[in-house]
Amino acid sequence: MKDFLKKNSDIILTCIFIIIVAILGSIFVNLGKDWFDSLLKPSQWLPDFVISLLWTVIYILFAVIISVLFKKELITKKIIVLAVLNGILNVLWCLVFFTLNLLFLGNIVIIINAFFAVLLLSELVKTNKIYVNILWIYPIWIFIATSLNTALWILN
Repeated sequence: MKDFLKKNSDIILTCIFIIIVAILGSIFVNLGKDWFDSLLKPSQWLPDFVISLLWTVIYILFAVIISVLFKKELITKKIIVLAVLNGILNVLWCLVFFTLNLLFLGNIVIIINAFFAVLLLSELVKTNKIYVNILWIYPIWIFIATSLNTALWILN
């Protein structure tokens, strides 16, 4: 068992980090759910279950791909730092937007998050283009979320 944990500690820590990001994000979203439900939404707004499903897929993809990169010894410190930074920015956005109800500041955080999502993908492309093709869902979703957040800010 010790050998298994030693060999896979990076993968285990990666999965724990992703789970913590997902749980904290969910907590902050749920804390602001009543406020959020009272906002005027653009006609293009997606149903809650679609948004939850997208985040679940994104988190699973990251866990699998980062784990594969560790196994193949393709992970770099820059990828780790950018992945952690993206996780922190995701949680920060949930806190600022949903819990603190700060639409404009939430937009600033998500724009910064979008920038770092693209940087993360630009680093991942150096390891394996297949991984990048799979993970394009992440920055695309961040850009869609940014446009929806901006619409919320304008409408409210």
